[in-house]
Amino acid sequence: MKLQRSALCFIAILGLLSTIAHSIRFEIESGHTKCIAEDIKSNSMTVGHYSIVNPNEGQPLPESHRITLRVTSAYGNSYHSSENVQSGQFAFQAVEAGDYMACFFAIDHQPPLKIPVEFDWRSGVAAKDWSNVAKKGSVDAMEYELKKLADTITSIHDEMIYLRDRLVNNLQKYSYFISCRGKFGISVVDNVGSNMEFSLLER
Repeated sequence: MKLQRSALCFIAILGLLSTIAHSIRFEIESGHTKCIAEDIKSNSMTVGHYSIVNPNEGQPLPESHRITLRVTSAYGNSYHSSENVQSGQFAFQAVEAGDYMACFFAIDHQPPLKIPVEFDWRSGVAAKDWSNVAKKGSVDAMEYELKKLADTITSIHDEMIYLRDRLVNNLQKYSYFISCRGKFGISVVDNVGSNMEFSLLER
């Protein structure tokens, strides 16, 4: 039992560390769309910042370098929308749990060009701006670290409960499948046995 709890705790921490923050750089070809999905729990805070990377440092961005972004939930509800921008940001508290999609679209351009985009998407503990918390609260370094740690522990606890509920749900589905399969197998064996007995009696 202790081994199972340790394994579940390790999985929760690993899942938390791998999903709470995504900072990536990618290219979009003009006239095309690129979507990124993030699995977010309900009531989690999520923030994102996106900007076009200037291919010619020291010069203004070309007018052709513009993107459109839409962030939607798994149910199609829109949480952010911006059109023909060079940078932007969004922040919201997820009402629904599930995959949220951030879809970037680059305006059509001839000849086609590739637009480099930097995208930073954070949720949960990583979404909190701790530097502002420290400035606003005028807290000392120890209290600041303790608040960060408490928030991380709460997030890990919530993640463990979420994983446990998902595991219980999957086990219930699996046991139902096994019991149905078992009942079907028993009825097939009974029918085959009855048929063999009947054919032996006929002889």
